[in-house]
Amino acid sequence: MKRSIKVDLIYKSREAMLSAVQAFNNPLATFKTETFIVLAMIAWTYLLHSFYKKQKVEFRYLDPENNRRFLKNEDGSYKYWGLSDCLKSKDCPLDATTKKNLEFLIGLRNHIEHHKPKGLDTYLSARYQACALNFNFYVKKLHGEKYSLNNHMALSLQFAELDYNQAEIMKNKEEYIPKEIKSYIAEFDSKLPAALESDDRYAYRLLFTKVIANRAGQADRVIEFIDPNSEMAKTISKEFWIKKETEKNKFRAKDVIKKVAEAGIKGFGPYQHTQLWKKYDGKNPDKGFGVFVTDYWYWYQKWIDFIIATLSKS
Repeated sequence: MKRSIKVDLIYKSREAMLSAVQAFNNPLATFKTETFIVLAMIAWTYLLHSFYKKQKVEFRYLDPENNRRFLKNEDGSYKYWGLSDCLKSKDCPLDATTKKNLEFLIGLRNHIEHHKPKGLDTYLSARYQACALNFNFYVKKLHGEKYSLNNHMALSLQFAELDYNQAEIMKNKEEYIPKEIKSYIAEFDSKLPAALESDDRYAYRLLFTKVIANRAGQADRVIEFIDPNSEMAKTISKEFWIKKETEKNKFRAKDVIKKVAEAGIKGFGPYQHTQLWKKYDGKNPDKGFGVFVTDYWYWYQKWIDFIIATLSKS
């Protein structure tokens, strides 16, 4: 039996997302970020097209010179909305945070389409993970549980034990990320409420700590999920190695000025710094640029990146 156009689009969207995840998890792949983003964007586009088809929402481009005609490609086929226009539609069914995650990835795609920056695979993996989980959530919400990707979820096995030294190596790769991409990330994130940045639909993060199996069956599982309020969670050491990664570095104003200078920004001193944080309401806790600790304000790396991104444009 021939599938309807709507159902065909749903299956194509699932296949595209599965291919995106498969490519990212492939240990031999060298274009993980690029491949994942391109295929994920295709998956989301098909998914929203299928929804608009179901809701009888027109998603073909109108001819700007004649609103009663639709634009066509060179081969005579109709031109359908790209993902950006799907997200802008008043009929878009996605929540605001999921949209922001996709808008970020669209912008990132535009920055990296002509070159291969190193380090992005791990640096932004939480946002890729959120993108995949959001897709599975919405394919079920919009079209039903029968289209779920739950049965396709799997763990990626590693060739080396994940320890602190390995994490440091992964972190050092971030040095190869081009300045313009770091500027894009800083500028995009600076416009987000602090609460949204920590939302699982924007960036999905997990914290791992090594445990010794102490009951039958536990040793057979790579990952075990526990209630954070359980007694077991309370007994886990608070000094595990990952803490250094999750604790944000804090900088005094003089350190901020020094780092901005090291980035090649000239003429930026205490006065310019004060004027800048006042202009952008930098000490508003909701901005996520810093924090008060024992009555003293410390800045996060996010603020330094924002300054560099802002002043590099001027």
